[in-house]
Amino acid sequence: ITGKSSEEFVVLIGDSGVGKSNLLSRFTRNEFNLESKSTIGVEFATRSIQVDGKTIKAQIWDTAGQERYRAITSAYYRGAVGALLVYDIAKHLTYENVERWLKELRDHADNNIVIMLVGNKSDLRHLRAVPTDEARAFAEKNNLSFIETSALDSTNVEEAFKNILTEIYRIVSQKQISDRSAHDESPGNNVVDISVPPTTDGQKSSKLQCCQNM
Repeated sequence: ITGKSSEEFVVLIGDSGVGKSNLLSRFTRNEFNLESKSTIGVEFATRSIQVDGKTIKAQIWDTAGQERYRAITSAYYRGAVGALLVYDIAKHLTYENVERWLKELRDHADNNIVIMLVGNKSDLRHLRAVPTDEARAFAEKNNLSFIETSALDSTNVEEAFKNILTEIYRIVSQKQISDRSAHDESPGNNVVDISVPPTTDGQKSSKLQCCQNM
């Protein structure tokens, strides 16, 4: 890949079963597994995209939705530059729990984290339990971007990830430019370097990757 690149670290959060892992696999590998199982702990995938003539190498971390993994997954909020907060449009409880997920994210993550509310499984429109307008109003109230997606039929999956990564890139790049100006540094280097997330045991992050997708 030519040109300068940067790494962005984004997390997928939300209740178990809302389709986080299939969103990740659809975006990074264009795959969907109808019989996928619950994520255990965390796992990640990467994909590079082009933004403003630069290559963005995105690290996307898929976190387990179950309560018993919360101590592990919450550690991954720290250092994240972006988050996709996912609910299932056909299960109202997953939408009701968005407020709790959002509070937890803001309690642990950086104040400047970019957050997108994602209503997944839009292919289940005949079973819709969460009105689009209601979710959009919640997003606007909480300063979140909003989109509805379907990992099954690919609707808006590419757009969701590219939109949040583009916003993150421009924010982080602008901050880096401001920091350089403050320190009278040369403007020649325009690489945004975001480190990988912390681990709970001091070992490599890959130790916490596990098993099967949801």
